Amino acid sequence: MSETGVIHDIGYQRYSGVRLGRLALQNSLFVHGLRAAFGLGRSAKAKIFPWLVFGIMLLTAVILAAIRSQTGQEFITYAGFADSMSFLIIFFVAIVAPQLVSRDLRAGTLPLYFSRPLRAADYVFAKFAAMAAAIWLLLGVPQFIMFLGAAFTTKKGAEGVFDELGGLVPAWGYSLLWALTFAGIGLLIASFTGKQAFAAGGIVAVFLMSTPIVGVLASLPSTTANGLAGLASPMTLIGGIGYWVSGGSNGFDLPIGRFGPIYAIEAVCLIAVTMLLLLARYRKVASL
Repeated sequence: MSETGVIHDIGYQRYSGVRLGRLALQNSLFVHGLRAAFGLGRSAKAKIFPWLVFGIMLLTAVILAAIRSQTGQEFITYAGFADSMSFLIIFFVAIVAPQLVSRDLRAGTLPLYFSRPLRAADYVFAKFAAMAAAIWLLLGVPQFIMFLGAAFTTKKGAEGVFDELGGLVPAWGYSLLWALTFAGIGLLIASFTGKQAFAAGGIVAVFLMSTPIVGVLASLPSTTANGLAGLASPMTLIGGIGYWVSGGSNGFDLPIGRFGPIYAIEAVCLIAVTMLLLLARYRKVASL
């Protein structure tokens, strides 16, 4: 009795579908990063802290809107809300930034990413955009709630709504400045270690340890030193810009004097430098 057999061709076939390219890869990384920032698609434990911070901010906005609807007084402006929540933003960045980049270093997934037509710059821009978008939403959504509360209770009709909108839109731009600055610093620090606890501690240390320097410089008997003191900390740097642009109605109460443009220039340079350092960091990783 003869034996017969069948040869099955189970070899890999060449992909014949549509190749979406680098833009689709960047968009996928951005969406995944933004979801990861709020723990979406992950365990319940990963959702606790980001949603706790978001919940506190939303509750604060609701309370402010309710107080304004009852008293007619604006205790905190839209832009001032970002200044008031600065410490919560720091801790949000300290948790989220390591989630976005440190986990990739620890899991060793970067070689897999860069084996595709994904460049180091694509990875950096996608992660930076996701981090900045998460911070902006953290501020922008509560600000919008404050706007709704003021718009629906205004006694000036359409004119009052447009007045409130004129305060909200610049505040969203101010929140974007907070987001870009904090995203760059947080991701840069987190990109140097695969251990999330070390990354989180480093981020908090950089932000909080720079604050006493501002106090020391502000106490010196020199008008120039007092005016430039806010440049020593990211929080007071952005707050100084808000104080300068708004003429003293927003931002931290810093005696910045005539140095407002210097604050703006440093903020732009800080964002650019963190981006360049991130690019240099991941180009080095991609070449390994």
